[in-house]
Order: sequence, then C-alpha cells, then structure tokens
Amino acid sequence: SLLETISKLGLQKSSVLQYMTTVIQPLLEKGIVEYSIVHTVILEYLTIADKTSASDVIRQLIPHLTQGSSVVDGDELSGVAEVPTKSKAKKKRSSEPLLIRIMQTREGLKIGLACLKHGSAKDRKKIIKSLKGQNMKLALGDYGCLFLACLLSIVDDTKLVTKVVIDELTKQLKELIFDKNGRRPLLQLLHPLCSRYLTPTDLICLKYSVPSLVSKDEASESATKVNLDSKLDDVADKEPGGSEDTLVASDSKKDPFKRRQELLVKSELFEVLIETCIENVGELLRTNFGKDVLYEVAVGGKNNVLEGVTDRIHVLHNAIASDAERPRTEDVEHAFDNYHSSRVIRKMILDCPAFAATLWKKALKGKCKSFADGFSSKVVAAYLESSDSKVKDLAKSEVQPLIDGGILKIPDHKAAEKK
Repeated sequence: SLLETISKLGLQKSSVLQYMTTVIQPLLEKGIVEYSIVHTVILEYLTIADKTSASDVIRQLIPHLTQGSSVVDGDELSGVAEVPTKSKAKKKRSSEPLLIRIMQTREGLKIGLACLKHGSAKDRKKIIKSLKGQNMKLALGDYGCLFLACLLSIVDDTKLVTKVVIDELTKQLKELIFDKNGRRPLLQLLHPLCSRYLTPTDLICLKYSVPSLVSKDEASESATKVNLDSKLDDVADKEPGGSEDTLVASDSKKDPFKRRQELLVKSELFEVLIETCIENVGELLRTNFGKDVLYEVAVGGKNNVLEGVTDRIHVLHNAIASDAERPRTEDVEHAFDNYHSSRVIRKMILDCPAFAATLWKKALKGKCKSFADGFSSKVVAAYLESSDSKVKDLAKSEVQPLIDGGILKIPDHKAAEKK
C-alpha cells in the first residue's frame, strides 16, 4: 500500500501527497476516471489525503460519475488509437452513467461509496437521479448490489429513493428475490449487515470510508473492523454483521430504523414483497437464495421492522404451512424433506412463535412420528428446542415420547440441557 511504501522508503507524506495531486488532477479534469488502475490510484491517494484534499477529489468525481462521459480515446492512456469498428459499442456504453460502469470491481465500488458517503445531500440527490432505469443492472451485479444496499442504508431522502430506486426494483421483485446478488438490497432493508447474507469482504467494503473525512472514533472503529475481518464469522453468531448505524453518510440525521420502515412499509414495497412470497412460496422454500428473503419477511425482519403489517405476514405463514401440509408425493419433494426448506422452516419455528403455532396446527399435529427421521426430524425437534414455552407446550405431549422411545433425536447440546 502507499502508506507502507512511504514508511519503508522514509518519504515525507506531504511531498507524496503534493506529487500525487499533480498526477490525479489532470485525470479528474479530463474525466479519465473509468479505469480500474485510476480507481486504485485515487483510493491510495485518499488514504493519505487531508480533509480538504479528499473532499476536493470527491467533489470533482461526482459530476463525472453521474453522467454518461464522452468517449475517451485509448491513446490518452496507452498511446493506442481507438479502433474505428469499436466506436459504436463505445458510444452505446458511454450513454449510461459512469457510476454504473465502474461497478465491475471492488475498487470501483469503493469510489462510488466514497462519493455517496462523503458527498453532500445535494450530491447524493444527483447520484440517485443518475440511477434511473439502471437499478436492476446494479442490483444483479456483484458490486452494484452492495452499492444499492449502502444507498438504502444512508440516504435520508426516502421519498426520492422510493421514486427512483424502490419503485423500479418493485416491478421486477421476483427476479431479485431468487438472484444471489439481487436479493441483497432487499435483505439489507429487512436485516441490515447480516453476515448470513454478506461475506466478511462484503461487510468491510460496505463500511469503507475515507480516513480524513470521518471522526477519530469512527476511523478507529473502522480500522478495528478491517483488522478483525477474519473474525467476523465468529462475531456473527452473537451480533450478525453489526448495526446499520455503522453505515452512515457524513450528514445523515434520520434514525436507521425509521428509514427502513419508510422504504419498506410507507413505500408499499412490503405489499408486493409479501404477495410475491405467497405466490412463489413452494419454490422460495426449496431454493438456496429464495429462502432467505422468505425467512426475513416471515419473521418480520430485524427488530420487527414490519410491525403493523402482521395480518399480511400471517397470511404468508398460512401459505408456508399449507405447502407443508401437502402429503408426500413423488412429484415434489416435501417441504420437511428438502434440504433448504427443512432448515429454513426449522429456523422460523425457533425465531417466530406465531409461525410455529400455525405450522403445528396445520401440518404437524398428529403426524410427528412420520417426520421423525431425515431432514424432517430437525423440523419436529425444533419445537422442543424453542426458547418459547408456549411453542414447547404445543408439541411436548407428542414429541417427547418419540425422543424417549429413541425414534426422534435432538441435538446433543439440547439433550444435555434436558438432563
């Protein structure tokens, strides 16, 4: 890194900063900011830049990122003239905002996040407006989905975000829910910074900020998170991924929980989300990525963010229970026997007593013995593993004899607790 090089060679940081400014400034003035190598240089520059220098770079970057740039001849960087036959492709590609095009690399993502977090409210408004018609492309990309997740977490103007981003995503919600990347902006609203859905590297990228543009306390916390990235999975069991409060813009004032409610409930996104889950419940249960959104909606999201729409959530509970109520057939694998659905249903039982009660009455009562082995046994055993006494009481008279008779096994640590 640049800081390591400065230390190793005994250079003066102020001299390096001054020299790099003379290198970067012409690139910014000409708008040559599409290339990954330029992103890397700018990011290294920002690690040593003072507050004024860093703010100036971000101020100059934002206009370039939010509009389609003119076609840049290859000889400006490499000395090789543009090939005439490729001109049409280049012109077509340049019609979309540069911000969309740089979301192909982690460095491009960090440049975008720096502008989003450290730009002014007016800058963020400009960034959001530039995304019109481009949100699905962002959402389905490896890095674009993280940019959208951050945007949904820090922008206070939820009316603008709803109009430009949420309304566009809502129209293609089914595709998003089933897609590995597309579901992440939705999951960020339902359960922010959860390490079940984001890798340690993703979490570190989302928390990226420019050192000189954050307070000392925030910078110290950020550095600690980076140094401890290898331990994020261990921390996840206690507090998955951290709080959404750790994703902040320089001048954000809105409570993060209120922001999530406005984007989910006030925007009416939740209506389409729940309806999509109900209509596709069988497929969502049985797919690796789809089950995650289904679970978060069914339990009401983190901190019960969907509070107030519980009637619709109960309809979803009934839809899941109705799928599980169906008899075993050769045509479709039963919900309790499928690898993915058995695990997500077990987790719902443990985390949502209302769902556990609905499932018991509709699909399990009087049938536990037939589901006492294989993946389905985990579903049955979950009732006695639950921390909710009412859920335990529902099933105890039927499930406990199966355990005592050796027909049903529960995890060792639970068995030890019962002894």
